[in-house]
Formats: sequence, C-alpha cells, structure tokens
Amino acid sequence: MNRKPLRMGKIEAKLPVIQGGMGVGISLGGLAGAVAKEGGIGIISAAQIGFREPDFDRNPREANLRAVKTEYDKARSLAPEGVIGFNIMVAMRGYEEYVRAAIDAGADLIISGAGLPTDLPRIAGESGAKLAPIVSTEKSAQVILKYWDKKYHRIPDLLVIEGPKAGGHLGFHLGEIEELQKKYDEEVTKILAVVKGYEDRYAQHIPTALAGGISDRAAADHAFSLGADAIQVATRFVTTEECDADIRYKEAYVNAKESDIVIVKSPVGMPGRAIRNAFIRRVEAGEQIPHSPCHGCLHKCDPSAIPYCITDALIHAAKGEIDEALLFCGADAWKADRIETVKEVIDSLL
Repeated sequence: MNRKPLRMGKIEAKLPVIQGGMGVGISLGGLAGAVAKEGGIGIISAAQIGFREPDFDRNPREANLRAVKTEYDKARSLAPEGVIGFNIMVAMRGYEEYVRAAIDAGADLIISGAGLPTDLPRIAGESGAKLAPIVSTEKSAQVILKYWDKKYHRIPDLLVIEGPKAGGHLGFHLGEIEELQKKYDEEVTKILAVVKGYEDRYAQHIPTALAGGISDRAAADHAFSLGADAIQVATRFVTTEECDADIRYKEAYVNAKESDIVIVKSPVGMPGRAIRNAFIRRVEAGEQIPHSPCHGCLHKCDPSAIPYCITDALIHAAKGEIDEALLFCGADAWKADRIETVKEVIDSLL
C-alpha cells in the first residue's frame, strides 16, 4: 500500500492518485474538484472545454478559454486547499493560449501529451505552475528530458508514463499496442532508468506517475512496485457520482462487456480505445458521417477528408447521446459494475 503524499516542490497532494484528464467534458470542475477534495490531484481536460457555452459554435476558441476559468473556479470551490491542474494536448490548435489560460486561472499543474510538449517551459515561464509531460516509451522520455535539459536547463516537476491500456488516444503505433501490453513493465523500467540519469544530473527527484489500466488495488500496488511515485487513473472515475459526464455515458461503461472494448482509428489517424457501439459500427462499415462546421480542435485534422468529426462525437458522448458518440475508455472499462463515489474509488485503489 502506498499512501505517501505526492510532492512536486512546494505543492503536495495528500494521496498519490492523479485523476486522468478526459475530454470532451468528462473531467471538468466537478470531478476534478471532488478528487482534489479527497486528497488526490484533480485534472480538468481542456479539450473543447467550452462546448456548453452558448457561443461555442460561433466562437469555439473564445468559449473554450472562458470555460477554462469557469471550470477551474468550480473545482477550486469544491477543494479550496486541493491540488488542481489541467490536461492540455500538444495537438490542440491554440495550445499556447490554453496553457496560459490555465495558468492565469490558477492551475497548480499542467499535464501535457498527445505529442511531446517541447516548448511547455517557455510558455509557462516563471509562473510557478508545475509541468508534467506524458511519455509512453523510453525513446519519448529520452527526447523530452534531453530537450528540456539542453534548452531550458530544467527537468519536469512530474513525469507521467502512460501505457498501452490507457483510454482515448494512445501514444503508440496501431501494430505495437497488443505486443507492448504483454511486456510494458520492461518499458517502464527503461523509462525510469532514463529518469534516474537526469535525477543524478540535477541532484533532484523527478516524481513519476504510471497510467493505463490501473483499475484496482492489485494494479496500483504493481505500479508502485515498479518504482512509480503515483498512479494516474481515469476510467475508474467515469462511473462516479461526481463525474461530469451524463449518466447515460456512465451506464455505457457499466453495461459494456470485455468484447466491446476495441482499438479504433480516430479521424486524425491516431489509434484510440473505445466502446464499440452503433456509432463505431457505422464508422467500421466505412460510412461518412456528416459533421458540424469545424471547431478547430486538432492541428492535423482536415475537415474535408475525415470520416467523422471527433469533436461532434465526443460532445455526443458527454451529453449522453450514446448512439451518436465516440465512447473513449480504458482497457478495463468493462469491469465497472456500478456507480460509485470518488472516495470509494480512491479507497479501493489504495
């Protein structure tokens, strides 16, 4: 059992549990605030965070930036003393603006993946917000640590290691996911060896959090046994009372069977894990699904060439419009059998 606090400089979470960021609209201020209140680290997803704003269709960037502050304030009101951060994808258009908006709102921590956040230290400047890149392989850990060392003369405040059992977009090629699942412990050991080299160079500990497929006490204990300082958990928090998603989204997890969990290809070519539903079957059949005007979410998206709009599909999910939705999930989503509280989830993990 590990109930040691997670320390990042002067910022300390009482419990070594980070709630993973889930967009669109799954981990907003309600869930993040509830996790932070219990002593973990609550993470708000910045991905199309303003989808409920009245002007989202006309001015998505402005709506999103406004909602960054709104959702942070909501979380902070629930956990005045808790640790609250944002997950901001490098692949997002307007990435720098979202990072600065999160910092201006008061975020303690910025977790950043979906690409390597090479320029995150420059964007954050002297703000004091803690910076946490996400890596999935030894190679990506080497690249980001070396780059930050050479260009900014600094190391991450936290390193998140996200494995192939994670939900949503995955940091692996489609063909290597199944094989890596069998031997990911080896990759984690290699990543931690890279981290150790930079710890020695800076004479400073770099906390690490292991993510992907951590759904119960045994998986959490295993993560700690490998040397992780914390665990990052997302899927387990979907089926909580406090999760910001519609109840029908949560029930889709509860009703899912193991055979329903599949690897899909997103419109921008990245592999992801989701629940097979009516929407996925239409995509698998090659149907071109009409979509709304572009909301400018991801850099590499060409609206004229995509089979469906990922923003539309994820907003349908958050609103509980299940048959029209992309239901991103982790590998163990099928294990959920009831709606719990955030406290119950954390207690079951630790």
